Amino acid sequence: MSDEHTSSKGRRNILDGGYTAGLLIVAILAGYGLLAPSGRARATTLARPYPVPSPAPVAEYLGRPIERAPEPPRASWPKMVSGQILDASRAPLEGASIVIGGVEYRTDAEGKFSVEGHPPDAPLLVKRPGFSKEIVSPTRDAIEVVMKPQTIKAAYLTYFGVGHKEIRGRVLDLAARTELNAVVIDVKGDRGWILYRTEVPEALAVGAQGPGTLKDFDGLMADLKARGIYTIARIVTFKDNILASSRPDLAIIDTRTGKPWIDNEKLAWVDPFREEVWRYNVAIAREAAKRGFDEIQFDYVRFPTDGKLGAAKYASPNNKETRLPAIAGFLGLARRELGPLGVYVAADVFGYTAFNENDTDIGQRIEELAPHLDYFCPMVYPSGYHVGIPGFRNPVQHPYEIVHESVRLIRQRSTHSKVRVRPWLQDFKDYAFDKRIFGVTEVRAQIKGADDAGAVGWMLWNPRNDYTAGALRQKEASGTK
Repeated sequence: MSDEHTSSKGRRNILDGGYTAGLLIVAILAGYGLLAPSGRARATTLARPYPVPSPAPVAEYLGRPIERAPEPPRASWPKMVSGQILDASRAPLEGASIVIGGVEYRTDAEGKFSVEGHPPDAPLLVKRPGFSKEIVSPTRDAIEVVMKPQTIKAAYLTYFGVGHKEIRGRVLDLAARTELNAVVIDVKGDRGWILYRTEVPEALAVGAQGPGTLKDFDGLMADLKARGIYTIARIVTFKDNILASSRPDLAIIDTRTGKPWIDNEKLAWVDPFREEVWRYNVAIAREAAKRGFDEIQFDYVRFPTDGKLGAAKYASPNNKETRLPAIAGFLGLARRELGPLGVYVAADVFGYTAFNENDTDIGQRIEELAPHLDYFCPMVYPSGYHVGIPGFRNPVQHPYEIVHESVRLIRQRSTHSKVRVRPWLQDFKDYAFDKRIFGVTEVRAQIKGADDAGAVGWMLWNPRNDYTAGALRQKEASGTK
């Protein structure tokens, strides 16, 4: 075979190979075109998908920052916030409190209000005694709030009782099963000890951090809120053994010894005339409000009634002209300080204040105290009426009448204000007359007396936190949640 022939054959083989390879490439490309996913039909990936890259690597890859979608603007109030507050029948509510930015305002006779100078994004709280509080978020629209009536039915938990798992559980179980929907808790009890870890410097300085301090108080409050329990902080005011003993300069002084004066329980009292004592209790109350309580209730907000009263020396003369301004002055300060924090303010008063035109010799008279309170809490225990009431000489035989008349008269004497009445009821054995047990019949009679006289609820008192379950309506029957 000649070289020319051989060379020609080699070139042909090369061409044939190239042609074949070209056809193969065309076939591959055509096949890829047929198999490639189109916009209408996408293949399903069987393998686990790759994680979405984080913004940082993507930004690095792109060489520029990632542009995020802008957040929607937060709602804010206009310069002037206005609205109207109504009750369930759409009648205007005069004197309702409007709280925004730590300032309290009141609605006018038409239930209307206008406020300005407030933080643009602060929530607005509406409250009025006898109604549930309402929270309104910022909006550009005029506000209309229809308030829901609220009837509080409470049981008392002592300073040590609230920290006792079994006792506390027993009361909360009762609230879960019955019409009870609130608890009164000793924040500062009869001896002056504070329930939780306080941060009030003056309280720490005098040793008011007591032996029953709850470590997880915030957990307790969260649990109560989760259960829908209304919380009332009881603050024993002028009976304060801790403050009087540590600060004799603030105490009522015994003229016989020069030391703090003590009552029949051997406990010392502080002087209601001393404004430093007022500020001390208001500071504790402010702290309780910030810890989440719905209401602050001052007890022993009065002058003492037992012990050697003639030996008690005060910073000012103790007489009918001076006592009332002292107690009313303290409650006025408390209301001004606590109202803007969104809590209700209450005071425990003697049952006989309903009947007495004087100050009952303790600085409590309905007309003078009413303007400073959201709730009067008269202690209408039949055992406490040592001479009965007009028409009913033996009070423990007439629990309905005792409660009804006390509540009715307090309401009648306080119509010039927006204060409401919620009495303390007796759920303990009589100690003053025939030592009878107060059971289902007696407790139910008191509840009916309170309801019939126009009270907005009631509170049960038992020093052992042991309540008469049979006197309480079951939740299903009462419709209470």
